Amino acid sequence: MTTTTTAPLLSAEQITVRFGGLTALSDVGLAVAPGSVVGLIGPNGAGKTTLFNVVSGVIRPQTGTVAWKGRALRNHRPHHLAGLGVARTLQGLNLFPGLSALDNVMVGADHLARGGSLAMLTGLGRYHRDERRLRERAMAALEEFDVAYAARAMPGTLPFGVQKRVAMARAVVAEPELLLLDEPASGLSGDDIASLGAAIRAFSARMGVLLVEHHMDLVMDVCDHIVVLDFGEVIAEGAPARIQADPAVARAYLGADEEGGTDG
Repeated sequence: MTTTTTAPLLSAEQITVRFGGLTALSDVGLAVAPGSVVGLIGPNGAGKTTLFNVVSGVIRPQTGTVAWKGRALRNHRPHHLAGLGVARTLQGLNLFPGLSALDNVMVGADHLARGGSLAMLTGLGRYHRDERRLRERAMAALEEFDVAYAARAMPGTLPFGVQKRVAMARAVVAEPELLLLDEPASGLSGDDIASLGAAIRAFSARMGVLLVEHHMDLVMDVCDHIVVLDFGEVIAEGAPARIQADPAVARAYLGADEEGGTDG
């Protein structure tokens, strides 16, 4: 693992995960520092999704530690992430079909409501001030992703690329310290991927990013550091130029192309 002068926001050390007799991850580690973009790549079946789920609290590893700002996370679950200052997107959009794009983004900022859940439920106290403040914040997030024009539209009426941007706006609206992105370029056109890359570079100035992605042009363009998995093990890590020149990485991807594999 690369040592940095800045203490990491998130670190995963010596992570091992077994499913029955299958070892999905073996002694894997990574770290994400503030203001950096770390890419997690590898051929199908490499273990990327498993590691992402360990970091997110979906899966408990048999051995190893996930730490947030140096403090080990013993029993964290996905619903604890927002309270830590972590946001994530998933491979699916997970937008609420009955809510407008703006309301979907507001959901991402609900925990910032100062009046608390009682005010939000009853409409009393600080509710109206909270709603106005969160609505303004959500609109600003949509503007950041150039989809403010779709604020009143229902997700199902929007093109897939626009829905992706709405989902990204929902993830960043609360200004997390760390953003976990699970294949954000999946299903996007070339122009949409270029816009996504520009957005990641822009908001990485104010938060750390862990990016799991198959689209290599995007990874090489936006990442400061890349960790490469193959068959559940780290086979290379470093700056994009180093990864591009690593023969072990080339062999892993060529082997995956020839033999196929399962999603991972």
